Amino acid sequence: MLFSIIKSKGKSLACLFLAASVFLGGIAADTLTVYATSEELAAEAEARKSLTIQSNEIDNWPVGPQVSAQAAILMDADTGAILYAKNINEKLYPASTTKIMTCLLARENGNLDDMVEFSKSAVFSVPADGSNMGMDVGESITMEQCLYGILVGSANEVANALAEHISGSIDDFVNMMNERAAQLGCTNTHFVNTNGLYDDSHYTTAYDLALISRAFFQDEMLCKIGNTARYHFEPTATQPDDFYLNNKHKLITGEIAYDGIRGGKTGYTDEARQTLVTCAEQNGMKLICVVFKEESPAQFTDTVELFDYGFHNFQAMNISENEEDYNIDTTGYLQIGNDIFGNSKPILSIDTESCVIVPNTIDFDDLDSEIDYSVSGENCVAQILYSYQDTYVGNAYLNLADNSASTYDFDTNMKTTDISVEKADTEAEKVEEQNTIFINVKKVLIMILIFAALIIVLFVLRALVINSKNAKRRKNRVKRKQRRRARIQSDFDDFDF
Repeated sequence: MLFSIIKSKGKSLACLFLAASVFLGGIAADTLTVYATSEELAAEAEARKSLTIQSNEIDNWPVGPQVSAQAAILMDADTGAILYAKNINEKLYPASTTKIMTCLLARENGNLDDMVEFSKSAVFSVPADGSNMGMDVGESITMEQCLYGILVGSANEVANALAEHISGSIDDFVNMMNERAAQLGCTNTHFVNTNGLYDDSHYTTAYDLALISRAFFQDEMLCKIGNTARYHFEPTATQPDDFYLNNKHKLITGEIAYDGIRGGKTGYTDEARQTLVTCAEQNGMKLICVVFKEESPAQFTDTVELFDYGFHNFQAMNISENEEDYNIDTTGYLQIGNDIFGNSKPILSIDTESCVIVPNTIDFDDLDSEIDYSVSGENCVAQILYSYQDTYVGNAYLNLADNSASTYDFDTNMKTTDISVEKADTEAEKVEEQNTIFINVKKVLIMILIFAALIIVLFVLRALVINSKNAKRRKNRVKRKQRRRARIQSDFDDFDF
């Protein structure tokens, strides 16, 4: 069959027309390429298992599995730490995993209840035998339904329609895709379409796609939609058909069971072979796995093997609970807050949410760290970067306390250069403080009261000691008088009057 979904008899005619046009108009020259046989593909997949795994070359790092993917990466979604790396910077074809970027941009620039209308260019600029959901020109669905159509059904024409809705044209949207990729840190990515259909100039890397996926899986709605096994389209006034879309991602459908799946996207073209992006969460870690150039069903089984490797060999360690080597150049009396008699807090602190992802066999003290003052942010002063054997494992931010709700007009806005943070074993750095802070009067009053109480106690004790001594002297005088009387009485007893 030359098309993936036929929604109704009316849609059948449209799809048949598209299919006929391919045959009657002739087949493009690049579709005449003779591809390898299944035996040759299997041999290539087996050979790929022997490719170098860069993460296995790190000293004392857990040894990762020999997967048959040309490139693969396992990245922690929160820190960006790379747990497994195999050819992660090699430029390869992403196929429909491209649509992760398409949906991310739609969420960032549109609304779920927007109505997206399908133009002729959106419908007819994709091949009829590719993934689609049979939308007709002039029909419209909500942007939320478009996201389901793309992430569940991998519908190519829906990706185009969504692009036109967001940017006005597919070309402008593709420019947005490349700009956003650069913003996310991608350096080896170039998109030329919204859906991942093969083009020699449309490529990315496992590392770059993992960076894009980090942003994608931070959006709970995208996670929800991207983790949907089956979606039901019901008839509306602008879309008259009733049909279902089924996800091909076997870890999402449950055909291959795995705990903690958060979502993902499949991809395939003859040139790209099987590609897969998946996110799973266990043991306080959320990991992203990207595999490129696989043969089915290895893209799923290798993903499971990589997830097991990550969840079984690594752990998340909270930085603020373990960090002891850094001193903050303030004292307990220098506080910030909106009440000079309380509700104050330290000026500078390590954020409490940040973690490092490290092998189970090492301790926090085994990590190396360095301070980066180049970070920018309203309350961020610096960043602590952690590594193990020169491999990045996480970071934490040093933040100024937020005093935006202050009821008093105190100058508590401090700059990065006004705060110094140093290693405990290095000489303290002198930093000139140019901003005004206030002393916590509540603490000062408490200290004064404690001091006064101590003075009073000392006076009471002194009085008791003095009284005790005076009482003892009086008692001794009384005894001496009694003894004299007794002697006088005894002397008189010797005479007989």
